[in-house]
Amino acid sequence: MEKLNETPHAGVRATVAGHHILLRLPKDPGDIRFIRSLGHARWDTTAFCWVLGNHPANVKKLNDYFGARVLWSESVPDPGKPAMKLPAMEPGVLKVVRLASGRLRLRFAYHKALVALIKQQPFPAWDPASVSWTLPHTEKTLLRLKDFCTVNQWKFDYEDQADDRLARPRPSSLPKTRHCPEAYLEKLRVLRYSPRTLQVYRDCFTEFLNYFPGKEPLDITQEEVFAYLHYLVDERRISTSYQNQAINAIKFYFEKVAGGKRQTYYIERPRQEKFLPSVLSEGEVRAVIAAIANIKHKCMIMTAYSAGLRVSELLNLRVGDIDSGRMLIRVVMGKGKKDRVTLLSVKLLEMLREYYRMYRPQGYLFEGVTGGRYAERSIQNVLRRACAQAGIQKHVTMHTLRHSFATHLLEHNTDLRYIQELLGHANPKTTQIYTHITTKGLDQLKSPLDHLDL
Repeated sequence: MEKLNETPHAGVRATVAGHHILLRLPKDPGDIRFIRSLGHARWDTTAFCWVLGNHPANVKKLNDYFGARVLWSESVPDPGKPAMKLPAMEPGVLKVVRLASGRLRLRFAYHKALVALIKQQPFPAWDPASVSWTLPHTEKTLLRLKDFCTVNQWKFDYEDQADDRLARPRPSSLPKTRHCPEAYLEKLRVLRYSPRTLQVYRDCFTEFLNYFPGKEPLDITQEEVFAYLHYLVDERRISTSYQNQAINAIKFYFEKVAGGKRQTYYIERPRQEKFLPSVLSEGEVRAVIAAIANIKHKCMIMTAYSAGLRVSELLNLRVGDIDSGRMLIRVVMGKGKKDRVTLLSVKLLEMLREYYRMYRPQGYLFEGVTGGRYAERSIQNVLRRACAQAGIQKHVTMHTLRHSFATHLLEHNTDLRYIQELLGHANPKTTQIYTHITTKGLDQLKSPLDHLDL
């Protein structure tokens, strides 16, 4: 551990107690936001102090932030007093909290069988600071936990905090709205960022500017950037994915637009939560497709599912990208500006030929009413209405069809390496989330749509 700060006491007391740091200080909103940003920080209602992990990174951050305000000391065990313990859980009770991050937090009195069950689930994680396990939130995981409680006559105490996350305000709804600088947008265009990335960066940076309504961007300090990120985490309770997008948007301005040096505004990034993607069963995909009457809409949903396309890749398809000779679909300039080929379903090809005879698209394979690229919001609405008509209650987006494509290929014993190529994943670890590796040759593959009785 780093050498402890020995400056005079100025209102903040930090006590090293084994693997923990006990922090006592006057109530201040800025200080509390900083403490919450540290790893595994929690408020102990029994000892009336903040409890942090005792490791060099936290010691350094506390010294850097509080400076001369903090007094460090080592705790000495008192034989006449019991050591401070975290609040214990009542036996026979499983407390399950669904977090806004998409994970489940589990607290319970130690039970060997329950721990074994948790370790069998995907991506389990033990958090010693909060004395709890966390798991990705899925319907199957919740069902298994409920079954355990039923069999063992435990109380299943469930709380949903996912809906407590504050809605992301649009730039137009913010007070004293400031617009994203044109130089920022022009730089994104010059560097050939995708339209989706341009929109995300524009919205993130616009919100950042409106957090400092009276300051020019170049006058915003690194400490103020940190304060803004703490606001996003503590008050907006955003996901780590959106936090990373916000960081990237801010860094893009200072690095690419303003030409600053990277090390002068380095921002520590959060660890990405691990969660399992939501997928549809083959029966649910069949029901969704059957619920769509319009042939264009039906072809779009079938194409997205049967080829595992991202929604932007689907909407950017050209008529010439359908290679019926080799039964492949060519994806041009997909994510990461990479081309690839993916599967063309036999059943889809028949439907596309019928669609082509009726609509005669000239440029894009799927055009809007007035021509040009089909709107993303429109196809998302088509899918949403189809799911409602099919009686599917789970949250489904166009990307759910891509997850379902990969999952169904694996269920039909397709080698994960081929699925990686079809999805266009640069890192095999991205594909491994879908499940275990199997073996099958690429020449034997069929689109999962061909397994459906349509």
